[in-house]
Amino acid sequence: MNQHPEGKLPPGQLEGSIFRYCGARRPEVLIGPGIGEDAALIRWPEGQYVAVASDPIVGASEGAGKFLVHINANDIACKGGDPSFFIVTLLVPSKDGVQTVESLMKEIHEACLSIGAAVVGGHTELTARYDRPVLVGTMMGPTRYVHRATDIRPGDRLVLTKHVGLEGMAILASDRPDLLGDALGKEGVNEARQWLESISVLEEAKTLRDIARFLHDPTEGGVGGGISEIMRLSGLGVDLEYGKIPLSPLTVRAQKHLGFDPLHLISSGVLLAVIAPEHEEEALSRLTRKGIRAASVGRMTDGKGNCPEDVKEELWGLLSRPGGENRNDI
Repeated sequence: MNQHPEGKLPPGQLEGSIFRYCGARRPEVLIGPGIGEDAALIRWPEGQYVAVASDPIVGASEGAGKFLVHINANDIACKGGDPSFFIVTLLVPSKDGVQTVESLMKEIHEACLSIGAAVVGGHTELTARYDRPVLVGTMMGPTRYVHRATDIRPGDRLVLTKHVGLEGMAILASDRPDLLGDALGKEGVNEARQWLESISVLEEAKTLRDIARFLHDPTEGGVGGGISEIMRLSGLGVDLEYGKIPLSPLTVRAQKHLGFDPLHLISSGVLLAVIAPEHEEEALSRLTRKGIRAASVGRMTDGKGNCPEDVKEELWGLLSRPGGENRNDI
């Protein structure tokens, strides 16, 4: 039985429970969220471009609000921009009520505060049409850079930050610890679970944006899928130096135990940067000074290269594997 009426939240609940979660205060926001305001009004910096990206999360669980902010912010960062203005649509089952809306908005607010972004509008609704919350975010930000894949040249180097499969391993550790337990043990599962805290690529993107030809955030399909997308966009191939690809020892152990390809495990939090060869050492040096692990793992080539175009994703098959009855006992 529904405990809350369906439809948009009434003005009193919006003003009392939702509008206090508006992220960072930014001077460019002339008109933000408000009853009767149909759109935000933002003063845009002269001589800059606007980068815009939108991504959803369906079937949200704890931490989904934070994740929604960062996956959208990463896309802006990959255009050399500063994630600044966020719009969020929340469709929440009426059985979950206003408390779920407020919890999600609090996560969104805190994540936006952490990156200096303002929540400038959106839509909030209770509905019986969905069993689980649906979140849709749109992030905007100014940028002075125009990174196009068509600017990539043969001989450009491919620089990779952190380690492949970062996000997928964290999701497995959170949702299917029964699969990872035998390979990683309790401590290893807990460590992998914490990798979701490294899901942002803002720092490395800011570090490289002035010398990069192209920046890419490999999500579904993993690093292999992200490289395939760069190949398709640029019309070039990639010669990968497979031995240089950074893999966590935990991922290697899980790979041997479960038999999956880490290159095709969803990898938000990893940045793929295409760098002109004359800037390769500078890029790696900058990242090292920031404490960001990185490696130069290949080069763009006129031919097909040795990296096949393949955007398959390993995570969904792993999540659906049969396992122990007590999945969360580890």
